[in-house]
Amino acid sequence: AFIGGGAMATAIASGFLSSGKVSNASQIAIGEPFENQRKNLRNRFGDEIRLTDDNSEAIKNADIVFLAVKPQYIEKAMLSISKTIQPQQLVVSIAAGVTISTIERFLRNSPVIRVMPNTPAFVGEMASGYSLGSKATDEHRKLIAPLLEALGTSFELNESLLDAVTGLSGSGPAYVFIMIEAMSDGGVRCGLPRNVALRLAAQTVLGASKMVLELGKHPGELKDLVTSPGGTTIAGVHALEKAMFRAGVMDAVYAATKRSQELGHSDS
Repeated sequence: AFIGGGAMATAIASGFLSSGKVSNASQIAIGEPFENQRKNLRNRFGDEIRLTDDNSEAIKNADIVFLAVKPQYIEKAMLSISKTIQPQQLVVSIAAGVTISTIERFLRNSPVIRVMPNTPAFVGEMASGYSLGSKATDEHRKLIAPLLEALGTSFELNESLLDAVTGLSGSGPAYVFIMIEAMSDGGVRCGLPRNVALRLAAQTVLGASKMVLELGKHPGELKDLVTSPGGTTIAGVHALEKAMFRAGVMDAVYAATKRSQELGHSDS
């Protein structure tokens, strides 16, 4: 069951269905307060998915309850289920910055796992980190880990590192989308048709990522392989360095991490 039916809940539910971890949409319930969003979910998942504006109704008979709301709404979401949730139901929070201790304070008898996912779960390429709460056991780990791995790559980490996961991979797709858009714009500036430029840019990012993951080489080494002396690539790399591209990306990860930490402190 999901409390909240926004983009991240939709991505995870879609990933569970496409991976076969959930065989039918009738096994998924989503508590979503906004009628327009419930209509969107119905259009995406079909009539079999169980949709309601009553969170207590949504979690009935669920083995896992995903808290998939924005951090500012997490307290209201937890209060809505605090009287009906059962101790055997695993609570999985994907709310950015919200600490395990905050969730355990409201849901005292519940085992809790905090997860920081990202939207590539839509296509089975999620990158995530997770941490177990004080009441979560190895059985709960065995329950959630295969689900996360079915959606992509997942790492169990100390909770203190989940804000960094938020800044890097949680927010990271947006950084990459901006880079793809900018590369595409550059191609258009140099005369390529928009559809060709966009496809080339996206495929280049995909191919480069697969080289890092599958060849096991450092990105710097792979960069050096394509930068011939006095060639086109080193000229482009020089332009990126002058624009402080590398520092800008590092600053983005750091800023998002700090914001995640701020969200956590506001709930403590």
